[in-house]
Amino acid sequence: MPSATQLVSGIETLASLPAVYQRVKAVVDDPDSSVADLARVVSSDPGIAARVLKVVNSVYFGLMSRVETVSHAVSILGMQQLHDIVLASSLASAFKGIRPADMDMRRFWSDSVLRALFARAAAENRGLREVERVFLEGLLADIGHLVMYLKEPKATARARTEALARGLALDEAERRLVGCDYAEVGATLVKLWKLPKRFAATLADQIHPSLAAEEYAQEAALLHLADKVVAGRERQLDDESIAAAVDSFVWQTTRLKPLDIGPIRTVAEMNHAEVVSLFFPHATD
Repeated sequence: MPSATQLVSGIETLASLPAVYQRVKAVVDDPDSSVADLARVVSSDPGIAARVLKVVNSVYFGLMSRVETVSHAVSILGMQQLHDIVLASSLASAFKGIRPADMDMRRFWSDSVLRALFARAAAENRGLREVERVFLEGLLADIGHLVMYLKEPKATARARTEALARGLALDEAERRLVGCDYAEVGATLVKLWKLPKRFAATLADQIHPSLAAEEYAQEAALLHLADKVVAGRERQLDDESIAAAVDSFVWQTTRLKPLDIGPIRTVAEMNHAEVVSLFFPHATD
């Protein structure tokens, strides 16, 4: 059976982040760079620049006045937040060449956005500062399945079918039938892309957040909760049933309560369709 590293090997020829994102990351990582440097790099790609402005002016951000230029966007949001928007906007093109036969891509991106919005809303509920980073982690949380359905479609589909039929944990079925689970594969891909270490660590421990290092535990717990909500929604479970499937460590770490699921879910679903169209317009075609 293949390891996560073996599954991800060679995937960069099909799924790679665009060059403009790499330039944006280089500017943000350079302590000597300026806001003007970042604005210049983003503006050099008309497609990304247009999407960034569309996102910034959307209900998702809810700014009081319209932002007309990338320079203005950077001055309002800061370099890190603009980096995060560019990364989120790059995911659609990064996976443009991946169309697993056994995966509904529209549903995949729709669920990914809901997972991200729920994690973000939960982070806001707890007063966390880096809510956009949590949103990004939510978008990335399930990308391991894209790789698995592309590289090992039959075994991956069989694991899902068996988990549903027998009431098993999906990750357990995947490790037994595929050789690794979606969290391992996603974390490995994020490392290949050289994204911040925090992303890989959070993705890797989203299934069992109690195993995460202390500095990543809260975000791993938020991803775990968001995933349970999205999975429960698919199965038409009520909030009480969803809460029962959540690792008790999540409640201890986030200080959220089962009764918080409903209100947070309402916030997440409020702008779901618009955010899908912002970041993954093909998913609404």
